[in-house]
Amino acid sequence: MNYRRLGETNIVVSEIGFGAWGIGGVTPGPTSYGPTDDIVSLNSLKRAFEKGITLYDTSNIYGAGHSESLIGRAFKSQRDKVIIATKAGFTDYDKPPNFSPSSIRKSLEESLIRLQTDYVDLLQLHNPTEKIIQKHEDLLNLGEKLKQEGKIRAFGIAVRSPEDGLLSIQHLKPDAIQTNFSLLDHRVIDCGLIKSAQKANISVIARTPLCFGFLTGEFDSSTRFPSSDHRSSWPPQQIERWVTAAQQMLNIRTNPKLQTPIQFALQFCLSFDSIASTLPGMLSKEEVLENVYASEKGPLSKSELETISATYHSLNIFEKEEANEIQTKSISNFGT
Repeated sequence: MNYRRLGETNIVVSEIGFGAWGIGGVTPGPTSYGPTDDIVSLNSLKRAFEKGITLYDTSNIYGAGHSESLIGRAFKSQRDKVIIATKAGFTDYDKPPNFSPSSIRKSLEESLIRLQTDYVDLLQLHNPTEKIIQKHEDLLNLGEKLKQEGKIRAFGIAVRSPEDGLLSIQHLKPDAIQTNFSLLDHRVIDCGLIKSAQKANISVIARTPLCFGFLTGEFDSSTRFPSSDHRSSWPPQQIERWVTAAQQMLNIRTNPKLQTPIQFALQFCLSFDSIASTLPGMLSKEEVLENVYASEKGPLSKSELETISATYHSLNIFEKEEANEIQTKSISNFGT
């Protein structure tokens, strides 16, 4: 496993992190990846640690706190050996978010109890709106206070869109920006977020590197998701485009026998120096091992990246209205 520094902090993270939305299990409505087994999840966390994964990204809303509880159980006796990142802002799946300093602080205190720790390494605002980002003074003051109190080591933001990431650089100057980035979503490149973050010495954390499972090579146009799965609420036209686009992207692999779809997708994200870590979801020990191997394979070649870019821009992956619907109405942008 390789490791990278988180912005200008002294925090070093594994370049493959553990996206912990899925292990939270079923929540009301189409807001999860379906039912899970806690024993399997705990074994996955243990195997990830054994294989060198140090970054564990969760949220107070994942599994209504259950994801945090599992991470707390897994690493209570190894707290100083892992980097825990959580989020605040959403308090319930059926209620609007609350980014007031008092609500963020309350959320953090509750997260600390579930995580069985007295601090988190990275606290992230969870998908705030442009208006919240621009009204930044209270949030900046809160971040500094929490650092001084020793409750957090770094203050970041998980954004709804790369454009919100650019706005956060201007107003919040976070230690890290978490955003969607994958073979099927190059918006962080096209809008200039990666370059702007690098210039400002702010790390980018890539979530959804497998594009919600579409880059595993396991889905086709006949795939249907159960009602508890957040993907069941997506526009069918968008799903069809992603299935087709994923197939074309995965066909770029020069040696499919030596490079699985998942490894290829993760290697793409790891090919950019300003990406501190990429966060695939991991629901089994087998998934952990395949994700870890991507770090061992290293970045893609310049020619591969050029082919990927040309292919991506030739595809109609996003249509603005449907992309915005997924961004704003679906829980899908809450995690990996």
